[in-house]
Amino acid sequence: LLIDNVEELLPVVYTPTVGEACQKYGSIFSRPQGLYISLKEKGKILEVLKNWPERSIQVIVVTDGERILGLGDLGCQGMGIPVGKLALYTALGGVRPSACLPITLDVGTNNEGLLNDEFYIGLRQRRATGQEYTDFLHEFMTAVKQNYGEKVLIQFEDFANHNAFELLARYGTTHLVFNDDIQGTASVVLAGLVAAQKLLGGTLAEHTYLFLGAGEAGTGIAELIALEISRQTKAPIEECRKKIWLVDSKGLIVSSRKESLQHFKKPWAHEHETVSNPLDAVNAIKPTVLIGTSGKGQTFTQDVIEAISSFNERPIILALSNPTSQSECTAEQAYTWSKGRAVFATGSPFDPVEYNGKIHVPGQA
Repeated sequence: LLIDNVEELLPVVYTPTVGEACQKYGSIFSRPQGLYISLKEKGKILEVLKNWPERSIQVIVVTDGERILGLGDLGCQGMGIPVGKLALYTALGGVRPSACLPITLDVGTNNEGLLNDEFYIGLRQRRATGQEYTDFLHEFMTAVKQNYGEKVLIQFEDFANHNAFELLARYGTTHLVFNDDIQGTASVVLAGLVAAQKLLGGTLAEHTYLFLGAGEAGTGIAELIALEISRQTKAPIEECRKKIWLVDSKGLIVSSRKESLQHFKKPWAHEHETVSNPLDAVNAIKPTVLIGTSGKGQTFTQDVIEAISSFNERPIILALSNPTSQSECTAEQAYTWSKGRAVFATGSPFDPVEYNGKIHVPGQA
C-alpha cells in the first residue's frame, strides 16, 4: 500500500503525523513495535538482541528519544521514529522488512509530563548521563556488531547534540554508522542547493549562507556545504567556512564567543560584532541563502523574509524544522512575504500555494 501510494501516505508514515504519534505513544500503545532495550538490561544486551526473531538484520535505526524531531525529550515514546524511518527504507529503498530492526534505548527521560503520565511505558527515572550512559551505549554497540556482524548499518536517530557528535566520533571508524540528523539531512539539503543553482545559475561558492539553528542539523549541513565548496574551488576548508554563518539561542556565532561555545560550533565563530537576533543577523550578513534548523516554529517572521528579499531577487529559503508545527514559516508565508520570489523548501510537507496568479510548489528536504 505504501509503495503504491508514497506521495499520499508519506506524511502519515513520517512527518508530521509521526511526531504527534510519538507524543501520544503511551495512550495509543497496543502492541510493541521494534526492540526496547532499557538500562535495567545492562550486562545482558547481547542476550536481548538474540531474542529478536529475525537473524539477517541489515539496518538498525536506533534512538534514545532525547531529541525527537523538534519536540524534545519523549523518552521511549520516540520509538515511532525508528519504526517510521524503516518503513521508508522498505518502501523507498527496497530493504526487506525482515532485515530492518527499530531499536529504542530506554535510558530514562527528563520530561516531567511523561514521568507523571500513567500511560507512559518507559522507565520512570531521570536520564542516565556520564559514565553510566557511555558504558550502556558501548555495550549496545559491541553487542550489535557481535550479533549481526560488522556490515550491519546503524543509523543514529534523534540523539541530543551532546551525545550525537560524540557517538559519531567514537564509532565512526569501528562500526558502519551514520547520524541522520548530522549527515543524512546535510546530504539532502546539499542536493537541494545544487538543484537550486541549476534553476538560478551560479555556484555554491557565490552564495552567503545564514543558519538559524546551530545544533546537529545546522552544523552538519554547514560542514557539508563547506566541503563541497572546497571541492569545487580547491580552496581550504577554513576559507570556505567563512561564507557560512550560524545563529544559535544567544545570537550570531562570532569569535568573541568562542571560549564558551560547544566544540561543534567553534569552526563557525567568525570575526564580527555581536548580533542578538535573526532579523539583525539577516541585515548584517546579507545572506543569499537562509536555512532554518532551530526546531522552533515561526522564527522566519515577515520582517526576516522581507529583509532577505529586499537584497535578493530570488532568495533561497529553507525552513527545515519539523514536524509542521515547528517549521520556521509556512509555504504561504514564504511566497507571500517574498512576493513570490523565494526558492523555497521545507522539512515537512506543505500544499502548493497560489500567489499573484501563479502556482508555487514548495520543495521538501
